[in-house]
Amino acid sequence: MTHFGTRSLDMSSMQEELVRDRIRTLHREAEEQRMAAGVLRLRRARRDAERASSRLRHALLRLV
Repeated sequence: MTHFGTRSLDMSSMQEELVRDRIRTLHREAEEQRMAAGVLRLRRARRDAERASSRLRHALLRLV
């Protein structure tokens, strides 16, 4: 194989590795975004539950 052919294979291999690395990075970022969205949903649900509990407590106090 010529020097040019070997170099071409090396460049191709480097490009493939860069593409694989970028794909891994995108997957990792997507997972981080899913986790962040889950945390936000959990906070919202907790806040909603606290509000509902507060409304119920006030409603019960009005009955007494």
